[in-house]
Amino acid sequence: MGRIGISIYPEQSTFKENQEYLQLAAKYGYQRIFMSLLEISDGKDSVVKEFSEIVSYANSLGFEVMLDVNPALFDQLGISYDDLSFFKDLGVWGVRLDEGFTGKEEARMTRNPFGLKIEINMSAGTHYVDNIMSYGPDKNNLLGCHNFYPQKYTALGDEFFAKWSKVFSDYNLNTAAFVSSQTAKFGPWPISEGLPTLEKDRDLPVDTQTRHLLSFGVIDDIIIGNAFATEEELKQVADVFHSQFTSLKVELNSDISDLEKELVLDNVHLYRGDASDYLIRDTMMRVKYADRSLPKHNVPDIKRGDLIVVNDEYSRYKGEVQIALCDIENDGRRNVVGHIADAEKFLIPSIKTWSEFELVEG
Repeated sequence: MGRIGISIYPEQSTFKENQEYLQLAAKYGYQRIFMSLLEISDGKDSVVKEFSEIVSYANSLGFEVMLDVNPALFDQLGISYDDLSFFKDLGVWGVRLDEGFTGKEEARMTRNPFGLKIEINMSAGTHYVDNIMSYGPDKNNLLGCHNFYPQKYTALGDEFFAKWSKVFSDYNLNTAAFVSSQTAKFGPWPISEGLPTLEKDRDLPVDTQTRHLLSFGVIDDIIIGNAFATEEELKQVADVFHSQFTSLKVELNSDISDLEKELVLDNVHLYRGDASDYLIRDTMMRVKYADRSLPKHNVPDIKRGDLIVVNDEYSRYKGEVQIALCDIENDGRRNVVGHIADAEKFLIPSIKTWSEFELVEG
């Protein structure tokens, strides 16, 4: 079972701000926290002072805190990969290695006596994880997490993301990736252009980003990379993530009837298996609503992404809910009642034959 998470940056925010954010996230079922410790100006004592209070508070709410570190930090703090007691004393759930060692060290770190999780970078585009696996790590303590990308146009493309995520999922390792709040102002660096894993997601609503990541079928945990997301954004991510079904956001026409709205929004839809190149068809609705009238109205030619309810003039097909996969002519027997939200039209292919899905108003 996957988890949703948030990111906090104690060096750029107050304890009270982080405390309130954690309370809000806990309300919506968030379980993971990403924290960054890639640069420090003082020694161990300052790190412990700055981070231990918020880590302790997060733990009291049931969060699992992952601390992002790099090999240089191990040297700077005098920490050995054979002795991770510093991180145990700090109270974190695990450490994410922003950069790797040789593979042997990571494997040894997974066998630490404290049960600390060791999370490695999934975005490197190398067979780094294969090397770690050759040293026999404790897979229960080995996780993967993609990077986020503060600079616009530098985040991952879909094909690259899918390829290297699959390498990790094939090992049955827990995987994670980031979405980006559209209102949050900061991350670990003084740049505010969002913190997504996928470049396509950078300017999209956060619930659309969540649907996008889930559509690949290879990501367990989704983390909001920047701080602070609004309560509405926290709720949107949680609603999409915890939904039993794949969903697409729709915009409904103002003249949609109450019955058509019920058909579209109040039902779980099933994509018929004998797929057409032109339409996604849910034929179950014509059975459920066989005795209801659906008068003809609003029958323009159909555009890709249009949401259709077949009307009374198509007799035995009346009541079918359809999504247009391309532009087609309308002979007057299909009411156009809305369309897939523009930001989510690219997700239409994520609906697979014989899969159930929901349509949500957005």
